[in-house]
Parts: sequence; C-alpha cells; structure tokens
Amino acid sequence: MAFVMELQSSSSQFYLRNCIAGIAREFGVPAKIVQSKGTLSCAFASEHPQLEACVGAIAERLPASWHLSGSRHYEAAGEPDTLPELVDAPPLGLGLCPACQKELFDPSSRRYYYPFTHCAQCGGQYAFFEAYPFERANSALSYLRPCTACESEQETHGRREKDHLNSCHACGVPVRLESGGRERYANDAGSFRTMFEVAAKAVADAKSLLVKTTMGYRRFQLSPEGLGNAVILMIDAEKITDYLSLIGEEFHALLGIERPVLHVSVKAPELQAVAGRTADVKYPDDGFTILLATELQRLGVDYVYYEEADARSDADLRMEYDLELSSQSDQYLFINKDVRFVAAGERVSFPSRMAPASQTLGMAHGLVGVPEGESVVFDRPEHFGSVTVENAVVLEGESEEQWHTHQRPAAQDEASFMSVVAEHGLFGQKCVGAHFDDEPSFLYYDGRKVIRLVPPIAFAPEGLLEKIASLREGSDRLVQNFKKGLPAAYARVEALQERSATSLFEAAAAVLELEEENFSGVSKAALGFYGKGGVQVDTHVKDNRFDHAAFLASLVSYRLAGVETEMIAYSIFESFGDYFNDLMQQIKDKTKAEHFILCGAHFAQQSLFSRMQRNLKATPPLMNVNYPIGRENAVVGCVYL
Repeated sequence: MAFVMELQSSSSQFYLRNCIAGIAREFGVPAKIVQSKGTLSCAFASEHPQLEACVGAIAERLPASWHLSGSRHYEAAGEPDTLPELVDAPPLGLGLCPACQKELFDPSSRRYYYPFTHCAQCGGQYAFFEAYPFERANSALSYLRPCTACESEQETHGRREKDHLNSCHACGVPVRLESGGRERYANDAGSFRTMFEVAAKAVADAKSLLVKTTMGYRRFQLSPEGLGNAVILMIDAEKITDYLSLIGEEFHALLGIERPVLHVSVKAPELQAVAGRTADVKYPDDGFTILLATELQRLGVDYVYYEEADARSDADLRMEYDLELSSQSDQYLFINKDVRFVAAGERVSFPSRMAPASQTLGMAHGLVGVPEGESVVFDRPEHFGSVTVENAVVLEGESEEQWHTHQRPAAQDEASFMSVVAEHGLFGQKCVGAHFDDEPSFLYYDGRKVIRLVPPIAFAPEGLLEKIASLREGSDRLVQNFKKGLPAAYARVEALQERSATSLFEAAAAVLELEEENFSGVSKAALGFYGKGGVQVDTHVKDNRFDHAAFLASLVSYRLAGVETEMIAYSIFESFGDYFNDLMQQIKDKTKAEHFILCGAHFAQQSLFSRMQRNLKATPPLMNVNYPIGRENAVVGCVYL
C-alpha cells in the first residue's frame, strides 16, 4: 500500500511539486508525484522507516501558496519503489521558503544575513538568468565559482540539489552601501548584519533607501510622499490585521511563496489618513527585503512604503552590487472569497511552459512564446537563441520590425481572449465573452478563430461637451446646468477636450472631481460605498458601439441631482456588470456558445467582478488562472490565434 497525500493546486509551475520531491529525496523515501490540472498527487512508500519524518518535514517546510486550496490523504494500492525525480523548471521570482528564511537568521548558518539566500525551489533566481538552458554558465553568476560546501549541496539530495545559483558568504556576492559619497562593503555575516542595521536606521530616520533587491530596484521610505504607485510593505505579520481589514484568503496569500501585491481595505485610522481607504500591500519577499524589514521591526516600525525603481532613481542611501539584473513587474493578485486570479504582472507567471506545441511565434509586451518540443515556452526574447517557426503573430504596436515572412498582427482583446481558450484547453469549443481594459469589447470563438462582435472604440475627448449637448432634446440644458452647478468639474472636462488622448475613466473621474483622474481613482471611490444598491448608469450601445457621451451625461445628471460621489462610482461598475451580462447572454443565445470568458485588467475591480459573479452564477465565467487577466496574457493568445 502507498500513503497518498493529495493537494488541490491550480499552479502549472513546478516549485511546489519539486519542493515535495526534494524533501522525499532528502529522506530517501520512494515516492511517485503526479502534477495534473488542479491536483498535486504524492504517493509515498508507506512502510519506509523515514516516512513519518519525511511527511513531518513537508508539513513544516512546504511553503504557503495562494494556488493551494485544500488537501486530503488516504491509502492506495501500489507501493512506489524509486525516489521521485526533480522536474526541470524555469527560474522564477519567488519569495523565500520557510527553510531558507530560517537559515537566514541562524547564526550557525553559512548564510546568516546573506541576502542572496535561496534554494532550488525559491528566491529571485530569475534576476540572474541570462539564457537557456538554465544553468550557472548562462547566468550572471557564471564567473563566481561555488565553494566546496555549496558544490556538495548541489550534488546532495535535498532542497539545493541542482540549485544552479547556489552561493554563501564564502563564495558569494559582496554588497555596498553608498551614502554621502562614502561606501560601506559587506561580504560576511557580521558586515552584512551591520549594513542592514545602518540602512534600517536611516529609513526609520525618514531617509530614502534605494535597494537593488533580487526582485529589482526598490526605493523604501517611511512616507509615500514623492513615490509613484507606492506599495505598503507590511513588516510584522502579527500586526497586519491591526492595520488592514483582510479576509482569511487574503492574509494567507499575502504570506504565500508567490508574495503577491494585494489591493485591500485599510482599517487603522492613522494609516487611512495617509494611504486612503484602500491600498496596495505586500509582505517581504527576497533576502534583501526580509533583512531590511527585520531590522526595521527591531526599531519599532510596522510598515514602510516602497516603489519599483531603477538604477537612475535618487535616494539618500543606495544598496548595490555588481551583477546584471533582470527584473519583472510584481504579481498583483485579485481575491474575491473563493475566486483568485492574477490581475497584472509578469512575476511567477513567466517564464512558463504550455502545451500543445504550436509552430507560431507570439510576441507581446516584451514577451515571446517560442515552440520547444511538445509545448511552448513563454519568456523574454533575449533569453532565446534563433528559432525556426512557420509564422509569427505580433501584438499591434509592439514592433515595426518584420520578424518573419509570414507575420500578422493581433489586437490586444483578441489575444487576451484566446489566452483563456488556450489555458483552459477549449480548442474546438464555442465561447463568448468580453474584454475590458479602458474600452469594452465582445468576442466570440467559433472553435477555430476569434471574432470581434462588438469591437472597442477609442474614447475621443474632442468636442465632448458638444456631443453630450446633442444627445437628445434637452441635453443642451444639461450641459448649461453642469457649467453653472458644478463649475470645477465642468472646467476639468473642458480641459480634457484639449488633450490628444485620454480615456473614458479619466473623463469619469473628472466629472466626479476625483483627485486621481484614472480608472484606479474611480475604483477607489467605488470601494468607499457601503450601501446595498446603486443607480442605473447609461451603458447603452449606439450603432454597435459603446456610447461614451450618454455614459458621461448620466454621471453629470446624477451629480447635479446630489447623488454622492461614492455611490455614482459604485454604480458605474454595477451598471457595467449588467451591460456585459446582457450582451454576452444575447450573443450566447444566438451562437449557442458553451462557455463564457472574461479577460482584461478592469475585471479585477471588486464591485464589477461581484456583479459579474452574481449575474453569471449559473454559468461561471472562465478566466486566466496562471497568467494575468490583463495585458501580459496577450503573448499566450498570440501563439494560439
């Protein structure tokens, strides 16, 4: 008999699978591990004397993950008689596993306070990866020879087996701290700890610190002042719920190995006064960020702000090292009770591999899909050599260069839609759905190709007030009352008309007089509404196109009627949810489609998604699982269009 441990996991990557395999190999326990869609099944030799110790180590060292949703164990026939193999996996940008975090703070460890600490299944390995195949010779650490102890770890069964970038204080990378023209170097446990103590003291004293982490450059400071797209780094796990209102799924995801950014509700009044009612938050991920956070916590700091930066960014202090770095955008995770998906970001989603194979090269947003064997590898183009394909599909506006004699363009909405079809293996099945990113569009997959049924139309600000005035009889009086009753909002809309390009949500934010004049600003205002129902915003279609003027006119009408801004903002998303549902249902009835699909970053808005969930309760929509629902998924769709 075999002891079977079955985990429900939505991840298509192998870091959880290889973590379990590595522990089984370390304890010498024969096992068979099968990773399939939605399940990670691990069968162990039930009579092995080290089984109990092995399972105990898995319970202690398997990292938390937002992909894990449940588990069970049972006995089954068939006793495994060989050790599980490690699957060759691409380098990712992950947080540190529990074992590596423990080692980071163990004074007896060769990696005490060593910020490049990681194992084969965790850490920011993507940062130093340069070319396929993934091995030390094709990385930024190629000129650094591992010491005898590190070489031995790479050849010994366990979590550092086949760790191509293994290093420690004896063979690792020195780091320098620059401040006021002076430099401080660290290359051993004592000097590294002192460096992080000095850096944390500076941040606590209201100075800015630029750190070249293994996840890219980050600028840290006590206040969000001067930072663009600031994220709150929550330092003390035990105090997170003192500052934030989180559901259990959000708390566990925040501390998971993927270390995503979450947009959550702020609870503490002192934090709310600075950050607002909602904010982007993250928990420390790589060695640099964890060590800095630890020293800040010793100083009584519970959270700091940071922004993604680059080597040119200004700061009072700089923490640098002499290795070339490949950075990725952070993973922004959306959670709504039992639904979780990546709203945006490259990290953890790329590099990746997907079957079936395709002889089409796809290119979108600085990423490419390249056929390899029976599947396709998605990554940055600089990591590949020359490839031979039959044709290429390139996202519109991505590049003017002709990459292939048989090359054709693809639109973002079509490529995003096709990425969901491909990820769920819906080839040959009829699907209908919507893409929403600035402008709504409706698409249909007939089993062979994607067809735009209601294509998006770019918002044109020119003559906007005149368009509103000519909507219908009496609309001219609406504009007059707008100018008289809401002069500040009128002036902002009037100024929009002079811009060469703007978006519908910028115009909506102007009408609502929001400080943040974009989609995010409208979304944050909507999250501030605590009522049970909104008002009906005009989301009608005119001449097979979304009517921008009618939409904005209804916002003006509600503002003149004295409806609170938060309610109007909430109603925008509630009305869009009904609009998408109505058109998708109509198209489904006409086409006899089998599945609903949603894609586009705007669906990662809580009010809108909740409305869609309610409207499509009987037939839940399909979305990307391992890839972002936003623009980055286009590279996958390009390959399979």
